[in-house]
Amino acid sequence: MANPYGALFEAPGSVAFSVAGFVARMPLSMAGIGIITMLSQMRGEYGLAGAVSATFTLSMALCGPQISRLVDRRGQGRVLLPATGAGVIAMGALLLCARYDAPLWTLFACAVVAGTMPNMAAMVRARWTHAYRGSDRLHTAYSLESVVDELTFVVGPALSVALSTALFPEAGPLVAAVLLTLGVLLLVPQKRTEPPVIQPPTDGARSGSALRGGPLLPLALTLVAGGTIVGTVDVVSVAFAEEQGSPASAGIVLSAYAVGSAGAGLVFGSLRLTTPLPRLLLLSTAGTALTTLPLLLVGNIATLSAAVFLSGLFFAPTMIVVMGLVEKTVPPAVLTEGMTWAITGLSVGVALGASVSGAVVDRFGPFGGFTVAIAAGGATVILALIAQRPLDRRLRRLSEAPVGRPADTGHTKSAL
Repeated sequence: MANPYGALFEAPGSVAFSVAGFVARMPLSMAGIGIITMLSQMRGEYGLAGAVSATFTLSMALCGPQISRLVDRRGQGRVLLPATGAGVIAMGALLLCARYDAPLWTLFACAVVAGTMPNMAAMVRARWTHAYRGSDRLHTAYSLESVVDELTFVVGPALSVALSTALFPEAGPLVAAVLLTLGVLLLVPQKRTEPPVIQPPTDGARSGSALRGGPLLPLALTLVAGGTIVGTVDVVSVAFAEEQGSPASAGIVLSAYAVGSAGAGLVFGSLRLTTPLPRLLLLSTAGTALTTLPLLLVGNIATLSAAVFLSGLFFAPTMIVVMGLVEKTVPPAVLTEGMTWAITGLSVGVALGASVSGAVVDRFGPFGGFTVAIAAGGATVILALIAQRPLDRRLRRLSEAPVGRPADTGHTKSAL
């Protein structure tokens, strides 16, 4: 049987934009934890470090979709360089303010502007969509991207913390800024694979944010709930490992979760889907909810590793299904923005899960933290149920529309 992932790279330029995108998306997972590690060492206040990092994360959540909306209107080549420049300069200013004991408000101000860093995972997915729109290979491409996201969220935080603790406090966020700059400089000149700008329809039916109307909001919220499970697993695994007297074993637990999710994503991406995507969403979220329940039965590191491996099996498939639904239901003129909202939902969920589960663990211990993951699993099912009707309505409308989807696609023009 032919390797479906190898076949993806038959598209001209796909290897180049995938490599550039991988380099450029690492900062998404490195910057927040890097800020926490840097400020906790330099200022000795975890509360301040967490607040500045949360400000940066919130800014990215709010700014990312707006930057992607500009990308949809003007093209990646015109928007990525100035957006990256603003974010990197602000990150550099944050490092200088931390180094030279600037007033606290400057840290927060710099963190807000640093949040203008573009969401590069959405940019790469947009290029895959341009290359394989309407092809079965697009499902495989989204599966590959979900696995790459998983890899960056495993490697990135560990790399950032290691750099800041082994070299100097600013090393983690500094390397994140350098990688973003390098990745964007490698990606922008690749004009052959850059998606063309698609003009929105002139009737105003689809103007404004991609969130207006349609099922995008419940889809993004589904990933918020899924991300909450990821953030909870991160925090509770560390707390449980410390309680067991083996802090270093937390890495084993987190690796088990990543392996389960990435492996399931690779297998899922190789399948030819016949089940409708809305039904797949409901099935994958139900699996997500059910596989959080064994967390209540763990008694040692081995059983925790097995439980989180099981929990991870449905994470990547759920994300793949969500991104497939975004591609099919969001108008092409705002597709990058739509993908960014979905990925932003995941990032917000990870931060939310880490924050809420951390507070619960402080009060009730690791098993209290596991209940956060179970509650988030239940929320994914509820949100998938809420999304069923708008998804079915939207997909039915598209299937009944004349060929070419004139109500949504508009026409294309050169990105330059």
